[in-house]
Amino acid sequence: MRITIIKCTFFLLLLSCCAVAVQAAPTSDVYVVKFAEDGETILDEITVDYAWMEANLPVHGDGVTHYYHQGPVFVDDPEGRWDVNETTNFKDHGAVKGTDIRDLCDLVGGMEPGDEVMVHAGDGYHVQFAYENVYDPDPRQGPIVLTWCNGEDAEIGERQGVGYPPEFYAGMRLVFFADNSTNAEGLHVFGNNDMRETMPEAAVHFYEIYPSTNGYTVKWVDEIRVYAGGYGGATDVPVKSLSAEETDAPSTPLSSFTVLVALGCAAGAVALLRGRGR
Repeated sequence: MRITIIKCTFFLLLLSCCAVAVQAAPTSDVYVVKFAEDGETILDEITVDYAWMEANLPVHGDGVTHYYHQGPVFVDDPEGRWDVNETTNFKDHGAVKGTDIRDLCDLVGGMEPGDEVMVHAGDGYHVQFAYENVYDPDPRQGPIVLTWCNGEDAEIGERQGVGYPPEFYAGMRLVFFADNSTNAEGLHVFGNNDMRETMPEAAVHFYEIYPSTNGYTVKWVDEIRVYAGGYGGATDVPVKSLSAEETDAPSTPLSSFTVLVALGCAAGAVALLRGRGR
């Protein structure tokens, strides 16, 4: 009964996000920049579009193989939420193709151990990754890929659109190209337990609540930022786009970030319900 209530609460909170006007849109180019250790001085920068990436950098994906992340697993047992055997709530991100984030970082001087890279979306949502996860990923994690083409849409769940942006209307989107070594069905799933085994605990989405690798799949990516020595800013609020700062355009935290807030609210509801149940 308790799990049913939690699921309903979670669903209603996510549904409420749909009422928020979404101003973000599919992206076709990305601004790549490297900052010095002060977090402000620009060491190098470049803007490239998907056509240039496809023509000049290694392409990951064949337009046929589907890649999956995993959503939260709603069970009472905290260990069960990691779903070690990868049995449920896969998020099909389509038969996507794209460019390794590593190759984009190399365009501005690359990363060194201790550096972090931020992947930033047009709505302000962002995620950060350590050098090791970008330059030496475990096969069960796979390369972190900025996808700019979808050869075949998801069979169930969220539709991505097929082709290049804007027809690929979830693009450009971040997807982990995990191998199929930990999935009994032979699917390329970056599962919740894969995340626990390969990512630093601080980077694991909702580690102590309902972990989900799907939180990494940033849509409408517009910037890749390399921070020498690591990113020192806030990780729980939107970060303004550099392009928005340059043009004095407003930066409105919407869509992806709103969903993240809803997830936090749902987590609070879960804790409250558990407290009352005991």
